Amino acid sequence: MADKTETKRTMSREEFADYLRMLADGFDGEGEVTVSVDNKSVTLHPPGEITAEVEVVERSSILRGDKESIELDASWKSTE
Repeated sequence: MADKTETKRTMSREEFADYLRMLADGFDGEGEVTVSVDNKSVTLHPPGEITAEVEVVERSSILRGDKESIELDASWKSTE
């Protein structure tokens, strides 16, 4: 069984940085990590090593304008 919780919203650069800091603080050290997604909190149980992937895309279009994106993906086998 797979549960998926996701959200998409617009936030300021400062809000985005704060969210990333909150995630970083949760992953720093050992134990559970609680992630807030909209009005839901999800508790994760990451081990000592995590597989991380970072993807950066830069697109240039005369009609639609330039677009940049970054995608962060972290995965592991749960210890629970």
